[in-house]
Amino acid sequence: MANAPEPKAYILGIEAYVPGKSTSGDGRALTKLSANENPLGTSAAALAALAQDREDAAAYPDPQASELRDAIAQLHHLDPARIVCGTGSDELLNLAAQGFAGVGDEVLFSRHSFAVYEIAARRCGAQPVIVPDRDFTADVDAMLEAVTERTKVVFLANPNNPTGTWLPPAEVRRLHEGLSPGVLLVLDEAYGEYVDPSHQQAGFDLAKTHANVLVTRTFSKIYGLAAERVGWATGAPGIIDVLNRIRGPFNVTQGGQKAAVAALSDQQFVAESREHNRRERQRLADALAALGNHGISAVPSEANFILVRFEGALSASAAQDAMSDAGYAVRHLPGQGLPDALRITVGRSEDMTRIIASLQGACRA
Repeated sequence: MANAPEPKAYILGIEAYVPGKSTSGDGRALTKLSANENPLGTSAAALAALAQDREDAAAYPDPQASELRDAIAQLHHLDPARIVCGTGSDELLNLAAQGFAGVGDEVLFSRHSFAVYEIAARRCGAQPVIVPDRDFTADVDAMLEAVTERTKVVFLANPNNPTGTWLPPAEVRRLHEGLSPGVLLVLDEAYGEYVDPSHQQAGFDLAKTHANVLVTRTFSKIYGLAAERVGWATGAPGIIDVLNRIRGPFNVTQGGQKAAVAALSDQQFVAESREHNRRERQRLADALAALGNHGISAVPSEANFILVRFEGALSASAAQDAMSDAGYAVRHLPGQGLPDALRITVGRSEDMTRIIASLQGACRA
């Protein structure tokens, strides 16, 4: 007889998710450029909605998030009945694996993609299958070649975290066309609002017209509502029905729902955030290119961060220390197979100026 409850073996195979740091090794508070948060903060409309919500704290939130789903549908020209909301998009990614894969099945995703995919696969007993990338970008041909009769779910982050790379709509469609109807393609578009607006509808169009596509989005990134943990997904009625069956019954707080509705109404804030990100990301990329003779290179990014590689005398660890000394936390990624890389969130203009100066100084040292 066991001396204590025994966890499932596949649960013990999970390495717990490690969030980005916000303090230095000696405990100093640092400006976080490690979690891909919006440096412009949160829309004033969303903050006002949060401030007005507190008097109703004793009441449960709307379990269906009806007002929020209607607002999302109106903005993106979707059917609200084909939208489900979650505790961040993380909950929905996990539910997609749980609802459609299990013991003996495979969940497939590209190398150097979001760490939650492996957790989502293992927590439902499925086998994670990590496919080689091409230049830090998902390789459609390699992914299709890796699909077997046991493949039930394919995750694609687009743009990808932590590399920032992006597959154009034609490549996403090619990936989908190569999958059998029984394989669920999950398009994780947490950073989708940072992409050129002319491309932002492509995933939704796939989900509207096919029964095996789920698109996830979040309010944690460009909308600046990471603290409220609000995500959403859209897909065919059968997929949404499954996710609704297994999600938490009151999984999005009342304040989160109201703040997200208000945030959707302020698309000027979204546009300003996207433009700020484009401008400062390019400035950082240009500065990194100028340090190329020091073995430093930047992976082209469509997200609100840049993956920086250190292959010269200056190591990733030493560069991280230099930025920590300047007051900033960035993300080192050895656990994701990138020991020579740092992911740097695009911050405020003054933050980028100091980050660039710290790297220039570290190269001269």
